Amino acid sequence: MFADLPLLSLVIWTPIVGGLLVLAAGSRNALDARVLALLVALATFVLSLPLYSGFDTSTAAMQFTELHPWIAAWSINYHLGVDGISMPLILLTTFINVLVVIAGWEVIKDKPAQYMAAFLIMTGLMNGVFAALDAALFYVFWEAMLIPMFIIIGVWGGPRRIYATLKFFLYTFLGSVFMLVALIWLYLQSGSFAILDFHAMKIGLDAQVLIFLAFLLAFAVKVPMWPVHTWLPDAHVEAPTGGSVVLAAIMLKLGTYGFLRFSLPITPDASQQLDWLMIALSLIAVVYIGFVALVQQDMKKLIAYSSISHMGFVTLGFFIAWRIVDNTGSMQGAGMGIEGAMVQMISHGFISAAMFLCVGVLYDRLHSREIGDYGGVAHVMPRFAGFMVLFAMANAGLPGTSGFVGEFMVILASFKANFWFAFLAATTLILGAAYTLWMVRRVVYGPVGSDKVAALQDIGAREFLILGVLALMVLVLGLWPAPLLDVMRPTVEHLVQHMAVTKL
Repeated sequence: MFADLPLLSLVIWTPIVGGLLVLAAGSRNALDARVLALLVALATFVLSLPLYSGFDTSTAAMQFTELHPWIAAWSINYHLGVDGISMPLILLTTFINVLVVIAGWEVIKDKPAQYMAAFLIMTGLMNGVFAALDAALFYVFWEAMLIPMFIIIGVWGGPRRIYATLKFFLYTFLGSVFMLVALIWLYLQSGSFAILDFHAMKIGLDAQVLIFLAFLLAFAVKVPMWPVHTWLPDAHVEAPTGGSVVLAAIMLKLGTYGFLRFSLPITPDASQQLDWLMIALSLIAVVYIGFVALVQQDMKKLIAYSSISHMGFVTLGFFIAWRIVDNTGSMQGAGMGIEGAMVQMISHGFISAAMFLCVGVLYDRLHSREIGDYGGVAHVMPRFAGFMVLFAMANAGLPGTSGFVGEFMVILASFKANFWFAFLAATTLILGAAYTLWMVRRVVYGPVGSDKVAALQDIGAREFLILGVLALMVLVLGLWPAPLLDVMRPTVEHLVQHMAVTKL
């Protein structure tokens, strides 16, 4: 039904062109700009739905592909396609964009058209990253998406927004330079920028290690992994609520997506040789950053460090495959960690977005993110308190919520790899509950903290809609993850088989 429609181009260029139209409309009427931004965001989300409804779950091949010459002299093409890894991430991106536009409807009073336009354009560029099958096209989208976020933090951010913006840009841009060098080397060896051609290359171990490290510098910063994570708390604290939502829900996933699309299939031997490094960095993120989150007094910083800890689960799930193979003697079961990590990516998108939106609701009313400034919020904002407690439970990995599914699968896979990996990974269930419930107890429960807290108004229809939709997604994915796993499984199985076949 949708085979003749360029769906991927539509979900990339509709928000970009729409963002430019919002900019033009904003010079005359802010309300028109808001309405147009919402219509464009909704249209983009609707256009992305056929990617799921028309997706063939029986194959690992790229689907909805588009191929057009771009720079023929260098064999660079406008080549798009999605599989079970990238398609859910595009849906997550378009979904979150709608919520961000609605969330900023009343809150953003300064330059609302430019604010909405920046998010729309960034959505299109991030969709381009997930859909690109040409490495040069991938790199263009990868770098271009930094510009809207740079503007969002720099214009609508907090008092230290310039420092946070420059730190964010320099960290992510400098890491990407090494990736560019690796992509150029692969092009010179293969004569093509097609990512799937890179997957088919036979590369020596020494070259693989160098390429793996180049990719690691780019993707680890974006995740971010310890110790290149320090830009994220600053960016979150200074970013407006919408910026924090997109940073946590989408942009962090770009780094983990890079490991799946580039590092594991292109450098399987290096991935095995250096899995000890990736596992160590992942477990440090899970355990050490969890302790760092425990001592935070700023709610945004606590959730930011929580995101780093939870993303450590994702990278752990990716790189325990070879340890499972060593213990079982076959590649069977090696995909469980990858599947669990991918579920964690989607789940974290919902939960982190919800947590930052909850902080935004409180900040819009009291203009403070300090945990000590609150207390007893449940007495004056019962509907909000119900949502915040649910999302906190999901963040702590409560069974029945989406936060449990991915973590459980990664821990189970870790047991097949090494008991101590699983033991350290499982500490997140304790640490996550500790720092999340500590925040909830001091913010939501207890006596009313001050007269300012006593005067707070509960969430209205707009905020209830946003948090309600996210609550529904957290519960649906937690209780019924099969539709997501069915989409992912063929691609994951193909990736695991590819890693085994292409080994030297």
